Amino acid sequence: MTMMPLIPLLVYAAALVGYAVHFGNRNAALGRLSTALLVTGAIAHTFVVGMQTMAAGHLPITDAASAVSTFVLLLVLAYLYTEMATQERAMGVLITALVVLLQVVPVLVPGVEAPSDALRGPLFGLHVATLLFAYASFALACVVGVTYLLLFAEIKARHLGFFYARLPSLQSLDAMNSRAVAVGWACLTIGIVAGMLWTSQAPGTDPRVQAVSLRDPKILVALVCWLVYSFETFLARRLGWSGRRAAYLSVCGFAIVLLNFLPISYFLSKSHTF
Repeated sequence: MTMMPLIPLLVYAAALVGYAVHFGNRNAALGRLSTALLVTGAIAHTFVVGMQTMAAGHLPITDAASAVSTFVLLLVLAYLYTEMATQERAMGVLITALVVLLQVVPVLVPGVEAPSDALRGPLFGLHVATLLFAYASFALACVVGVTYLLLFAEIKARHLGFFYARLPSLQSLDAMNSRAVAVGWACLTIGIVAGMLWTSQAPGTDPRVQAVSLRDPKILVALVCWLVYSFETFLARRLGWSGRRAAYLSVCGFAIVLLNFLPISYFLSKSHTF
């Protein structure tokens, strides 16, 4: 089973090649083929995660490699949802490049650690899975936001070159950003609530539970992320903060997410909770 993560990696790599060629010549048939390859990779990846879950007896999210693998799958699903909702495939080459890069980690560092009893149960699984899906959606929104800003700068400079002819319109990028942020905010909210419920039910003698408080940087950063994305989801657009301002918010929001996401591998490797 150790080589199973290699299968989705190879399919993702094939999708990356397809998206790259599609980005260069805008061939519609090749674009659909690339999407089909990415869907196939997601199905294969889901099978791998399912096999790991059956073998370990828990969702594979309790060590660095398996957390990255699950994050990659959720990032692919978030992108596929956005692509199918907007019918825009130009962003596929950027997302699949990131997917391939990240999926190398579980291929080179396979294995799933057995969690302690405190890290078992459906609430903890829901807590971590929804947070990972939220982070995947925010990562997608960040990539879209950066692309929006680059395209906006190209248009403002009146230098309509290679990327202008191939990237989605500013309106499409704004719509993709909005959808990704909305999905991420919903998952982040569910993840925080599930974490609160899990903490209230977990054994109070466990040091991981005792360490949970607002003074914990991970929890504080997660709440700051929730506030930032709540503002972007509900208030920013009502104030006219769409387009470029929304893109800046997505980039800044994910920069805050990274403060919380980067330590995850360390804390998981030490059998700490989120």
